[in-house]
Amino acid sequence: MPTRGARGRTGLIALFEGYLRHQRGLSENTVRAYRGDLSHLAAFVTHGAVTHGDVAPSAPDDDHDDDGDDALDIDSALETVELQDLRAWLAMMAGAGLSRTTLARRGASVRAFYAWAHKNDHVDHNPALRLASARAASTLPAVMSPADVMTLLSVAQTRCDDGDAMHLRDWAAAELLYATGMRVGELASVDLADVDLDERLVRVVGKGNKERVVPFGVPAARAMRAWISDGRPALVSAETDAALFLGRRGGRAGQRQIREAIHALCRAAGVPEIAPHALRHSAATHLLTGGSDLRSVQEVLGHASLNTTQRYTHVSAERLRATYQLAHPRA
Repeated sequence: MPTRGARGRTGLIALFEGYLRHQRGLSENTVRAYRGDLSHLAAFVTHGAVTHGDVAPSAPDDDHDDDGDDALDIDSALETVELQDLRAWLAMMAGAGLSRTTLARRGASVRAFYAWAHKNDHVDHNPALRLASARAASTLPAVMSPADVMTLLSVAQTRCDDGDAMHLRDWAAAELLYATGMRVGELASVDLADVDLDERLVRVVGKGNKERVVPFGVPAARAMRAWISDGRPALVSAETDAALFLGRRGGRAGQRQIREAIHALCRAAGVPEIAPHALRHSAATHLLTGGSDLRSVQEVLGHASLNTTQRYTHVSAERLRATYQLAHPRA
């Protein structure tokens, strides 16, 4: 097995991150999640336990030196891991009440890491080779009713009567999320040049840097025109780049800002307060309920696998069953 010196002072995780970005083409959010999972495992191996069962991965810090002692300490811990350590780590988190989805993802993180590390001779064996896969819980996505979505978007539009640029932004963001079914992270990364208002199309960069072009309807186009002509110019500053959606200081609006805006709209509209991702689920379900075929919805959402899209057929079936039970005289 190569010594640590053979790697210089670049930590194993930093090398693994490079592999995830440049060879597997994974998004920054996914890379960050993998790093957090591995750091969590290293802390468990080093201390025998961690303070919190579900430590969120920290955001990258530009001032942090990945080549420093912290990275090497994590390397040392990861290089000593055995199968029983991995099993104990997962058992500890299960006992702390973490969801099956989180356990499945963390298991996938360590399996990917040790498969890569062993293949590249960074460790002398793969301790995760016989690690059982935790199956993620099969839960149906949360979906808003069409009536609640219409109420939400109507209130978002009405709030714009005061001419507040932020209200115009929030209306446009909500309309575009529902119209296209894109993820919040995808929406935050959209540039002004990615939008064609005449053709009502938007270019979206999804997971794995895969691009797709998604259509949107007249209501979303109307909200976008109002934002671009009346809202966005009021926020442009020296910090403004090509971003479509801006924050109050003129910089690109981040995912957290967009999420907070959707939560605020839900409260203002008096509808169930949902995560913005529920607008994506709602768009998919409403498309299928309205007659769209699975392949078309798969293209709109940017799913790599049709199996992922098929979850929404179950949501539609549940809604149909509930309606049937209420309406059919012999239900």
